[in-house]
Amino acid sequence: MDRKTTNSLAVDDFKKDSNIAFGILYQQYFGYTKNFILKNKGNLEDAEDIFQDALLILYEKLNADDFKVQTCLGNYIIGIVKNLWFKKLKNRNFYVESPESYFMEHQEEISDAIENERYYWEKLVGYIKSISSHCQNLIHDIFIENKSIEEIQDKYQYSSKHNAQNQKYKCVEQIKKIKNKSIFSV
Repeated sequence: MDRKTTNSLAVDDFKKDSNIAFGILYQQYFGYTKNFILKNKGNLEDAEDIFQDALLILYEKLNADDFKVQTCLGNYIIGIVKNLWFKKLKNRNFYVESPESYFMEHQEEISDAIENERYYWEKLVGYIKSISSHCQNLIHDIFIENKSIEEIQDKYQYSSKHNAQNQKYKCVEQIKKIKNKSIFSV
């Protein structure tokens, strides 16, 4: 699934009050938030609080009639997270550089990270399109729809949870083989 599709899915899901959007954004961007806050005088509890606040702000913005998403939702969340954290540090009387100076100092690194993320998702979509259709469906159900292994077992009529987990493993291995094959063929 490309980022634009993920963004429109998340926007639509937020507007429907769906937990899927929160799940997708949590999986993709909480790790960044946690690392950023831990490196900037925070702890795990701070990261969780800031990320939840960022999602609430995003939710309110997306439901405002005049709001238009101008960038990847992930970039928007990261911007909210940084602004919230800088404000919190300022309230704690810690010196912290402004978001503008942080961006200027790390502009190349930020641009490279955004570019690498785009290429990563494009490659991943290509790998997924190269696996069997059964595995494409299974991967979608597990990682996009967040279906439990029990739901997978029922949907695909596997005889046990172990068989369902085994099939998930085989599908992930198909992706890894295609990825490795493309790396070595370059």
